[in-house]
Amino acid sequence: MILPLARTAPVDLAAAIQRLKHELDAVVLAHYYQEGEVQDVADFIGDSLQLAREAARSKAKTIVFCGVHFMAETAKIMSPEKPVLLPDLAAGCSLSDSAPAEAFRAFVAAHPGHAVVTYVNSSAAVKALSDWCCTSSNAVAVVEAIPRATPVIFAPDRFLGDWVARKTGRDLVLWQGSCEVHELFSVQALADLKQANPGCITLVHPECPHAVRALGDVVGSTKALLDAVKNGPVAATWLVVTEPGIIHQMQKVRPQGRFIPAPATVPGAAAPGDDESSQGSCTSCNVCPHMKRNTLEKLYWCMRDGSPSVELDPALIARARLPIERMLSLG
Repeated sequence: MILPLARTAPVDLAAAIQRLKHELDAVVLAHYYQEGEVQDVADFIGDSLQLAREAARSKAKTIVFCGVHFMAETAKIMSPEKPVLLPDLAAGCSLSDSAPAEAFRAFVAAHPGHAVVTYVNSSAAVKALSDWCCTSSNAVAVVEAIPRATPVIFAPDRFLGDWVARKTGRDLVLWQGSCEVHELFSVQALADLKQANPGCITLVHPECPHAVRALGDVVGSTKALLDAVKNGPVAATWLVVTEPGIIHQMQKVRPQGRFIPAPATVPGAAAPGDDESSQGSCTSCNVCPHMKRNTLEKLYWCMRDGSPSVELDPALIARARLPIERMLSLG
């Protein structure tokens, strides 16, 4: 009779994870939106583009991805011969879920002759229907790499697509998806915060609606926002209009800075079209519940047990790899 392995976690999880890295020859990748203690045990921390590149060039035998499911899928697409572990397979993404593959296939078919640019926040099946992938770091560069005479579908985030369209002057056909965190940031609450903190610097992710982006001093990917802090004043006040996990790294590079996470509008507080000033705001609604499913303890268990792992059909991998490689070829 084979007894199951004991489920008593070690007292020092961080040290145990470091030991498992050596035993498995594993690399641990973590997105900026992970909890700080998870970021602190990772070998590489970054945005989607940085982590896609690290996954592609890592020499480690095992990839452990502390992020959400589409990120681990991307790592598996780039390294199909390696096991790719994800601490919690239920760590999904509202933006990825907003573009079901079959519905997207029909959408693409309804727009013949269009180049299809798909944000990396999408399933492997949707990537396989695309010509290019992009991240918020390089979305503008990807669209600009396509001849202007070629019409472009941009999916799935309509707000990021709107930002890219304004930056490039291109008339993009937008899939109407969005991120449940970024679409809820409150314009009124952000305006109030700016007024209450004169001289502050407002950092906004381009997945936010245009009215929110219009209040930003810096609009860009998580890496771009972190770089703005690195290169900015030592003791500034920063309003952070993205998932607040990034603040962990911002505090490291500017320990004398003051970082204020922007609140979101309370879902259902008012009917669509109502004056936002009548709606409530919520400082927990700006936290991605999917990213936070990955904990230090789950990371330990998945490395110890070698599961859960991300598995993809080889034919799907081959097709989905092409738009990712095209993106990475831009450098």
